[in-house]
Amino acid sequence: MKTIAQQLGIKDFPFDIRDKNGNEIYWEISDGYWVKSEYDSNGNEIYVEASNGYWAKSEFDSNGNEIYLENSNGFWIKWEYDLKNKIYFETSKGDVIDNRPKQSCEGKVVEIDGKKYQLKEV
Repeated sequence: MKTIAQQLGIKDFPFDIRDKNGNEIYWEISDGYWVKSEYDSNGNEIYVEASNGYWAKSEFDSNGNEIYLENSNGFWIKWEYDLKNKIYFETSKGDVIDNRPKQSCEGKVVEIDGKKYQLKEV
């Protein structure tokens, strides 16, 4: 199967194609290696694929923060953010950094078998 540059008879490399927002959606070099990308409506790259079979997909929150990345090697990363900072990070390799605020149950009331109990931190 011919690459896009081969189909178009392109001889000047690297060759790229950009969408109406200036995002590079296709890139190719003279040996036929290519990379194509997809973007969300905010300009975040949500998918990338290369001619060697590699791919990666990302998800972003409403603030443009990347919250999930997964690739063709089986690797993934999850992130969480507060209003200003990255507060949680976890990878498929077991790496975890957790700076999320700890929830307190102090003063909460629970009911068990009809009896009410007020919780205290221990």
